[in-house]
Amino acid sequence: MGLTCREITKRLEAAYPAVCAEEWDNVGLLVGRLDAPVKNVYIALDLTEENLDEALEWGADLIVTHHPMIFKGIKRVNDQDFIGRKILKLAESHTACFAMHTNFDVLAMADINERLLDLRDARPLYETGTDSQGNPQGIGRIGTLPSPMTLEECARYVKERFELPGVKVIGDLKRTICRAAVSGGAGKSMVSYALAGGAQALITGDIDHHTGLDAADQGLCIIDAGHYGTEYFFISYMRDELERMFSGLQTRCAKIRHPFTDIR
Repeated sequence: MGLTCREITKRLEAAYPAVCAEEWDNVGLLVGRLDAPVKNVYIALDLTEENLDEALEWGADLIVTHHPMIFKGIKRVNDQDFIGRKILKLAESHTACFAMHTNFDVLAMADINERLLDLRDARPLYETGTDSQGNPQGIGRIGTLPSPMTLEECARYVKERFELPGVKVIGDLKRTICRAAVSGGAGKSMVSYALAGGAQALITGDIDHHTGLDAADQGLCIIDAGHYGTEYFFISYMRDELERMFSGLQTRCAKIRHPFTDIR
């Protein structure tokens, strides 16, 4: 007997409980029937129109994303709205959609970023709770870099380890960085926690003009590696997780597509 959406989502929810997500978040099964059979799972960071069309053309029965397609309340579903069009496409093709967002950030993304940067003596940047052993859990990490480096060297290190086309930096490029914080995705709200933890640099994404300037004035350098650039690791990680959990399940990953193009 084949797998069902219920079996797959139950295992994912056990590994990444919704209770670990932030209150404002919208995680879990967003579209679909729990009793529907699933053979093919497509994995993406975002359910863009391009990713959705690719998934449906491939024959996906279930799409697993990091960012929820539905965030706010919806009063109507029709083809006059881009979210409505996606929901209709999913429903008409009998394809389910499941999201793992801040629960994944707490239980996996922070660890992924920590390992990529090889941070030493790391701890959660923003604590959201504790695990079953009483150890702190949370979003992001703060720790010591493998060796002291200038801000410019640190930026190049991030660019290389995250395999990015480029990063944006604010701060003195010659300043020595020993202690760094990292928070995948939009890290504007993490500035105060990075400062409180004694970080000299914060590696994150979506830093706006004033947040960057204010952070620099307080002694915190910023390396903006992009929202996508700090989180697209979800795709390959979740493919490996699903293939480990369910033998015989067919998976396909969305192509790595950095959403912004830097014109120089």
